[in-house]
Amino acid sequence: MAKPNTVQRVEEIVKPYAEQLGLELWDVTFKKEGTDWYLRIFIDKEGGVSIDDCVDLTHAVSQPLDDADPIPQNYMLEISSPGVERELTRDAHFAKYIGAPVTLRTIRPVDGVRDFAGTLEGYENKVITVSLPDGSTVSFEKKEVNYVRLDDFNMEDFI
Repeated sequence: MAKPNTVQRVEEIVKPYAEQLGLELWDVTFKKEGTDWYLRIFIDKEGGVSIDDCVDLTHAVSQPLDDADPIPQNYMLEISSPGVERELTRDAHFAKYIGAPVTLRTIRPVDGVRDFAGTLEGYENKVITVSLPDGSTVSFEKKEVNYVRLDDFNMEDFI
């Protein structure tokens, strides 16, 4: 079995603590920005995430992360909500938001266009399908997409 990467290992450590606090572990990223490394843990819950939720999880996971030491270098720990324009990254995210308005950016232009906005119509076998305002649909393999985000400006019809 392959050794879990940093993000997977952090998820394994953090998930039980998040669940104990009634939180959903939305995503974990570990990225270098400039000279600093950032471990970002995004959490969600019904009704929204409060600052207290972020503080509580920070207190709960700081020592277990230090004890397990899954990251050899120094890093900044940030715990927050994924926000209203949250990025959809996991299969469960796409399944949860079928029918929701989204914005999508492709890695390479398609007929000169990289940005698309519409309704998430489907997600199957790592293929994202979006219906556009003109009634047409576009489909992209997930690996061809830079990001898919909820379109906050049009969410009132979805909620």
